[in-house]
Parts: sequence; C-alpha cells; structure tokens
Amino acid sequence: MSSALVSCHVERPLDVEVWRLFSRLQERRPGGFRIAALMRPPHEGEDRDLWLGRAREAAARGAFGHHTHWTSPTHARPTWGDPARRVREEGVWLRESGLAPTLFCGGGWYMDEAVAETVASLGYTDCTSSRGGPCLVRLRNGALLGELPTTHSIGALARNAPRRHPPFLHAYFHDYDLLDRKRRYALLVSLSLLGMHASLASFELQAGAPEVSYDEAFAS
Repeated sequence: MSSALVSCHVERPLDVEVWRLFSRLQERRPGGFRIAALMRPPHEGEDRDLWLGRAREAAARGAFGHHTHWTSPTHARPTWGDPARRVREEGVWLRESGLAPTLFCGGGWYMDEAVAETVASLGYTDCTSSRGGPCLVRLRNGALLGELPTTHSIGALARNAPRRHPPFLHAYFHDYDLLDRKRRYALLVSLSLLGMHASLASFELQAGAPEVSYDEAFAS
C-alpha cells in the first residue's frame, strides 16, 4: 500500500473565489487528506493584512508552507537578484508575523544550493524535488535538508490506477485549478480513490530516512 500526501500551491490567496474554493476543499478533506497549504507570500502592492488572515486560516486546517515566487505573483522562477536572499527575507517576515511554516516548495520547481541551504537554515522540510521518496539531502555546507518530493500532478494522479501507485506519493495542485469544474472534479475523484488505497502519510519526516547528495535529489 502506498503512503500519500497532498499539498496545494496557493498562488492566488487574495482572489475571493479561488480562496473560497480552496478553503472549502481544505475543510472537506477529500479521501481523508489534510491538504497542506504552500502559500506564496505577498509581493509589493498586495494586501499583507488580508494575506496574513487567510494564511492563519489555512494553517489552522493543515500543514502550512512557504512557496516563493521570485519574479512576480504570476512569474514563479527567478529572473534577477539573489534567490536565496528572497527566501530568507520572506521566511523571517512570516515568523515575525506569527506564522510557523514547516514546508517549502520553490516556485516553478526552482532550487539551487544557496536556496537549499537557506531552506535548511529556516528549519523547513523541502518539497521541491520531483522524484524518489522521503530523504535527507546532505548539502555542501554540511547541513541536512529534509525532503518530501512532490511526485504527482492532478493529471498523473488521475491517469494512474491505485494499484500502480509507488510506495510514496505526494500529489499537488494549484489553487486556481479549482476554478475549472472538470479539474476540480478530477481532483476530488482522484483523492477519494487514493484515500481508499493509500495510508495517510505525515508531513513530518520520519526517522530512518536515507541520506542522499544534493545532485541525487535535484539534478535534472
């Protein structure tokens, strides 16, 4: 039997309809899964007070994480500047605001070793890798970064029959996927089926996870 996790990249937390749909899904817990909210911190000009209120709501319903978009709310990967510095500044702001994220996923699946070292220093478990199972990533500075790879999109989850799922499965979706009725239905059905054929895993890395190198975890 597989063990499974489910997370959402919450990229439009200030959109009224997107937030309503995501909140309802988190409360519903399809398949029994407590859906983790990996939230994009606000960019310049966005309403930080509203964002913080919604982040606290999401954190009360499940695991809470930090999902950096480096360039803009709609452009995830970095195009300039120091990616690690942005993660550090956002992480400090989140904690100073009374939030305690435990997870991280780089926007656009971006990761470099400086970002990885920053994520480890913030005490996060990373979810940016897209292959393998839970592990500890040994970084070149000697730090260990907990890793819970994100392995299945909505499409991959829907295409694979439960009997074909790997021993560890971490499914994800974007909050704006919920605006599309067909994708929302596919997600609900897939998670309901998954919940019948998989055990619910924890977002806390379990003892005994194997140690791997940075290149083994993140090299394309």
